[in-house]
Amino acid sequence: MDKNLIQRTISGIVYVAIIILCSTPLGAQLLNNIVPGLIKQQYLYHGLMSLLLIVGTWECVKIMKFGNGYEKWVVYPLVIFIFYMFSKRYFNHDFFFDFRLSEILALALIGIAVVTLFKYPNELYFDSGKLIFTVIYVALPFSFALGLPKFSSYSDSFSLEVLFLFILIWSSDTFAYLVGKFFGKHKMAPKISPKKTWEGYAGGVVLTLVLSYFIEHYQPELRGNWMVVGFLVAAFAPLGDLVESQLKRNFGVKDSGNIIPGHGGVLDRLDSFIICVPVVYLYFILEKFI
Repeated sequence: MDKNLIQRTISGIVYVAIIILCSTPLGAQLLNNIVPGLIKQQYLYHGLMSLLLIVGTWECVKIMKFGNGYEKWVVYPLVIFIFYMFSKRYFNHDFFFDFRLSEILALALIGIAVVTLFKYPNELYFDSGKLIFTVIYVALPFSFALGLPKFSSYSDSFSLEVLFLFILIWSSDTFAYLVGKFFGKHKMAPKISPKKTWEGYAGGVVLTLVLSYFIEHYQPELRGNWMVVGFLVAAFAPLGDLVESQLKRNFGVKDSGNIIPGHGGVLDRLDSFIICVPVVYLYFILEKFI
């Protein structure tokens, strides 16, 4: 058997296992069976998002090839500060239960950053532009991700929104790849991602919606309508891949890193997650007012 395939399989299993353990009550249950009362699930989840945030920031700095100016040293404290401010609301558990203008502004900044990457890439060749883009592209999505699950500080409850978001993203990527491989003829963005096709995109949308139907039917306690979430994921997950591909293309980089052997870096694995989280978060906000 191909050694690279074995490596990819093992690292993929470890990656999925970590996601499951940190985004469901299973992780805390296993640890608390060893040492009773050791940890609550929300701390495991926060720890995972913190790790992904730091590694993602490091990879983004490396991809964009920061100079030796102050921006390279300011980016980490600024990213951590923004994440800390979101974390305070998360653990006070008022994160998701009111409408704040600052959240809408932050969501709008993500859209502006994406437009800048595709339409005005020259702005990102200055260290000040690299600093702003890194903070928006990495800090804000992982910060918003903190508000997706519901939990109680007085019990062991921890909802599964993030787990099913990952499942939908994985299904969208997998179905789009398979449909595109066997039926794809029309390239979606040949200069950015030559393997993506419109047929694959359509297949990803349809098959992810089918999976979303079963999630909505069998997981009624989840926030929002998961047929809508599934459509949003299928529609925007490919954009996440294109955003990261364009970022690497602009700076002549193949992979964001090698922390996941055979799969690349955190940004390579979570490019769709980074774009889908703000979109799903915005839907959950709007869904409260409908």
